[in-house]
Amino acid sequence: MISYILLVSRQGTSIQCKVRLAKWFVTMPPKQKAKIVKDVTQLVLARRTRMCNFIEYKDTKVVYRRYASLFFVTGIGQSDNELVTLEIIHRYVEVLDRYFGNVRPFDICCRIGLTKFSIFNFQKAFAILDELIIAGELQESSKKSVLRVVTQSDSVEDQEASEDVLVRLGSRAS
Repeated sequence: MISYILLVSRQGTSIQCKVRLAKWFVTMPPKQKAKIVKDVTQLVLARRTRMCNFIEYKDTKVVYRRYASLFFVTGIGQSDNELVTLEIIHRYVEVLDRYFGNVRPFDICCRIGLTKFSIFNFQKAFAILDELIIAGELQESSKKSVLRVVTQSDSVEDQEASEDVLVRLGSRAS
């Protein structure tokens, strides 16, 4: 089971980082979450490019994948398969790429609102993740199914927004 997923960006050439997205599938105190984030990001960022993408951390395994300056980091149980987890990370990136258009990793960060300049589409990154993974387990492996559900949700939101505008315009006319 996946315990958490972090999207972390490297800041400069040092091992400083910024957590861009964090999704926790287990309940734990905020202090413990902060310690895990700090420890795990330091471990991941300190590793060289050609090193293995699996790290042992306390009683869990950390599986990560780097896309340019972005690191997708997951914590999994000792008995979970690391290669399957790498595939889940890659599937998430592929769905983000298809949803937001053919983009580079930095553009993914910008388009889902993970830069200091924008906050748009941040919810979509979580919605896509929620369609892929529920309670720490892969829910849907089909990219097409995930995209279909998310775009249907977009249509409903757009329809509700336009109905709200019409209601507001109707109330002003009265």
